[in-house]
Amino acid sequence: MTGNILRNAVISGAHNISNNRRLVDELNVFPVPDGDTGTNMSMSIGNAARELERLQNQTVEVVSDTVASALLRGARGNSGVILSLLFRGFAKGFKGCAEANGADIAAALELGVDAAYKAVMKPTEGTILTVARVAAEKAREKLGETTDDVEIFECIVQAAAEALETTPDLLPVLKKAGVVDAGGKGLLVIFEGMLSVIRDGVIIGAAETEEQPSPVAVSTNFAADSDEEINFTYCTEFIVTRNEKASNPLTLRAYLETIGDCVVVVDDEQIIKVHVHTDNPGNAMQKGLEFGALINIKVENMREQHERARTEQEASSKTVTPADGGSYTPVVPENDYGFVAVAAGSGLHNLFCDLGADNVVSGGQTMNPSTDDLLRAIELTPAKTVFILPNNKNIIMAAEQAVPLASRNVVVLHTTSIPMGIAAMLAFDPDISADDNAINMDATITKVGTGQVTFAARDSDFDGHKIKAGELLALENGRLAFVETDIQKAVIKLCKNLFKKDCSFITIIHGCDVSAEDAAALCAAVSAKFPAAEVTLVDGGQPVYYYILSVE
Repeated sequence: MTGNILRNAVISGAHNISNNRRLVDELNVFPVPDGDTGTNMSMSIGNAARELERLQNQTVEVVSDTVASALLRGARGNSGVILSLLFRGFAKGFKGCAEANGADIAAALELGVDAAYKAVMKPTEGTILTVARVAAEKAREKLGETTDDVEIFECIVQAAAEALETTPDLLPVLKKAGVVDAGGKGLLVIFEGMLSVIRDGVIIGAAETEEQPSPVAVSTNFAADSDEEINFTYCTEFIVTRNEKASNPLTLRAYLETIGDCVVVVDDEQIIKVHVHTDNPGNAMQKGLEFGALINIKVENMREQHERARTEQEASSKTVTPADGGSYTPVVPENDYGFVAVAAGSGLHNLFCDLGADNVVSGGQTMNPSTDDLLRAIELTPAKTVFILPNNKNIIMAAEQAVPLASRNVVVLHTTSIPMGIAAMLAFDPDISADDNAINMDATITKVGTGQVTFAARDSDFDGHKIKAGELLALENGRLAFVETDIQKAVIKLCKNLFKKDCSFITIIHGCDVSAEDAAALCAAVSAKFPAAEVTLVDGGQPVYYYILSVE
């Protein structure tokens, strides 16, 4: 297998999952309208495919490194992160390879499987992990017969398909729903797309009518920098594709500090991302060339921008769109602490900003932000230590992948809901250490009861509940509690389930599909049922969930 074959295979796999993402989304057992496994996997590997479009006639090592680096930054949701870990194994396995045979492929997949299992705190069989593991094991066994790359990859695809069929036997919830694991299906679809190139030389084309999800945006909560003192003229940014003999990037950072300010140097095994304000951008780039080839070069005159910003500041939306190539300038970490929160809905964005969040990344159930989205929000936070509030269990792994890539200290708090994120921010104490704050905030979020009311996206038999499409689903701390047809009854019953003797606060956050009048009426009804509690109504503007409840 040459580098061009691997390049085309990954592009083909990306097209195949993109074409079939709705099919994979619909395999999600939980019937809430957020079945996004196929979408997350498609957007994750799609980021790698876009990088590969620019590569021609490179070695297997270079192609696999490019895929791993792009997937690392583009990973969305748990399925996307696991996919990125599997392909990171390919990069390690193909180290030093101009071409790869079947033995190289089998070894690389084994490395990826090992990394994926280690990354998951409690690996569950019957998932994408099982499909990948069985495929790797069968490929290893097949090496006793052949090292032909085509035959080994055929074995991988066949084993993945067979393992996928066993997932309902390993996870009872899948069997009851009559489906296979969504993440495992997504991986098989990608492998099948790759096999089309490896065996037949045919790149599966992208469907022209495929609808693309909206980009993720980062809303900032700090003042525009148009009034800052400009010490140097040119904002200079570039990426260095590291060569094997590249020295420690700290020496590059040290040099840039002598010719400018606002220096940010972020690196991993494949690239070095550079940002500096300087009067001599040519010197900065010349120094960068000592570490490898330069790509994505951008030089902007900040004095000119400053004048333009003065006239445009009032009209500015203070929003960047990082997922689709929008640029941003990392800020100097002047403060001790900062916060990045993930939330969907203008009301929740404003709420987190009011609580002190520096940046709010748009996302949640229907759009999981990528590692790169979160990394950019971190770099736009002017703090030495940045706390991330994922506010969704499917975003935590992507947030953790951003930690080693950031130019500042990052602490990921395991907030799995909006109420947990709010409680964590309220528990923050600026006068104590980052470690003590993390301990206190973690302790606080465990005491928060979260309720959510949404609708069933499809008919389902889940966790003992016969569910029809359109019925109301009441979730208690992330688990399906009951099914209802009356929204007010659902909220009051959820409050009763969550309310304990020592509770005294109920917060009701209503979504974009609930009118202000209906929300006010429901708030009054809850207040009447819980006279001893302080009931607060918030217009969150969130999609998918009619109401989010916090009981403390």
